[in-house]
Amino acid sequence: MSFCGFTRRYVFAAAVLLLIANSAMANEWSAAESMADFMKNNPDCMEFSDQCSICAVVDGKAACSTPKIACIKKPYVCTRRAGD
Repeated sequence: MSFCGFTRRYVFAAAVLLLIANSAMANEWSAAESMADFMKNNPDCMEFSDQCSICAVVDGKAACSTPKIACIKKPYVCTRRAGD
């Protein structure tokens, strides 16, 4: 086996793995809940976060901070509920 053939196989394998990983990430994003859906499904939530921004519900609308640099969005999590 030549060195070039060995290298091409590894490049091909790496490309296939990247495509699989990208596909998995795309499926995760498509399944993610939108902010509007999160607010509708959690009417008592007054503050929430996706680990990029912190949002507060003001007059029924989300007021969010500027996203952090190089953050990776996660599913929304309520950090303060009405009455807390």
